[in-house]
Amino acid sequence: MKTLILAALLCALLAQTSAQPFSFDCRDVWRPSKNRCFIFVPKAMTWTDAQKNCLRQGGWLTSVRDAEEYAVIQKVITDAKGTGLIWLGGHDITQEGKWRWTDGTPFTYANWRPGQPDNWQGNEDCLHLNAEGRWFWNDLDCETPLPSVCAKNL
Repeated sequence: MKTLILAALLCALLAQTSAQPFSFDCRDVWRPSKNRCFIFVPKAMTWTDAQKNCLRQGGWLTSVRDAEEYAVIQKVITDAKGTGLIWLGGHDITQEGKWRWTDGTPFTYANWRPGQPDNWQGNEDCLHLNAEGRWFWNDLDCETPLPSVCAKNL
C-alpha cells in the first residue's frame, strides 16, 4: 500500500512539474539582472546589423531603464573586457531628437555626454556608450561598426 501511495505521489509531482510553462533563464554567457539577461557582443557591426544579431539570439539591442540597470550593463562589458564605443538600442531614426529604444520601452533614463546628442553633420541617429571614463552616451552614424550589448526578457 505504501508503494502504491508513493507511486501516486511521484506521478502527481511529475505531472505538475511537466505542466509548468517553459521559462527562459540566462544560460551560457548571458548575465541575469532582475527580469532580463544581457550579453556583450565583441564583433563590430553596424547598428542595424547589431540589432539583427540580437534578434537572432531572441533579444534586441539593449535599452537602459535606470541607473541600477546601467551599472549591470557596464559590469557585463567590463567582465567581457569590452572597451571603447559600444552600441546600445537607442535611436532617433524615425524622428530627429525623439529617442526610442528598440524594445519599445519608454526612454526614461539617459546618461548623455554634455552637449550630446548633437546629430553632428545631420547624420547621427544611433546611441552608443563610451566604455571608458564616465561611460557617457553619444549619438553616432549608424553605419559605424561597433561591438554591442543585447538584452532579452526572462
